[in-house]
Amino acid sequence: MTENTDRASLAGKTILMSGGSRGIGLAIALRAARDGANIALLAKTDTPHPKLEGTVHTAAAAIEAAGGRALPIVGDVRDDADITQAVLTTQGEFGGIDIVINNASAIDLTGSLDLPAKKYDLMQDVNVRGTFLLSRTAVPILKDAENPHILSLSPPLNLSPKWLGAHTGYTLAKYGMTMATLGIAAEFADAGIAANTLWPRTTIATAAVQYSLGGERMMRASRTPEIYADAAYEVLVRPARERSGETLIVEDVLEAAGITDFSGYAAVPGTPDEALFPDVFLD
Repeated sequence: MTENTDRASLAGKTILMSGGSRGIGLAIALRAARDGANIALLAKTDTPHPKLEGTVHTAAAAIEAAGGRALPIVGDVRDDADITQAVLTTQGEFGGIDIVINNASAIDLTGSLDLPAKKYDLMQDVNVRGTFLLSRTAVPILKDAENPHILSLSPPLNLSPKWLGAHTGYTLAKYGMTMATLGIAAEFADAGIAANTLWPRTTIATAAVQYSLGGERMMRASRTPEIYADAAYEVLVRPARERSGETLIVEDVLEAAGITDFSGYAAVPGTPDEALFPDVFLD
């Protein structure tokens, strides 16, 4: 699609993202890199995973190739010291932090009776605790930014029994991400820090969808991570005081920006919208 060169951009902005070695996080990072943004990635993937493509180092190389500056930080969002070090290292390297993106997330759709306690703890630690602590640790630096944003990749709080009971452990973890973000939005509204969440109407072709939801069949019925990246970009270039404390939907954000044809985002070109698989948590 054609870009409007007169609009705001992320040139020179510094983003600190949890995860980002692949998938949606990397797509968001690459979209920002095209503007010339600085992107620090806090991720565990120092070496290749046997099933998953990409490491924090290959992601950094892709960011640099796309026109951005990259800072790969090997660490775990579950570790307080790693979070503190990531925030301080990012500030030291780039002189500040403008944006925090809570992208790291763990998923397990097992029902309550069969969900291992370790998996429950993992989802709580990565999704909820990681989102809260990374955001909180960066807040004092974000207060000095010209247009500070926190964006969490989590859904609206849909209290329908359909979703509350579908996979209770995972639902708690994703809604916890959203609650943490909305709480921070309210708590630091006077500081001008925008904190919002973003979630898609359809599944996105990522490793999580492939291995946790429906394999190749669902991958073919999904949209590409670029639709998420383009929507995140639209959120992050907006003045922070104009939009905060909202649970945003990817397609709604793009439509508000004048992008209504989503056919180019289909993982399999030519797939009609009605054949795409709806994501969880949205009625």
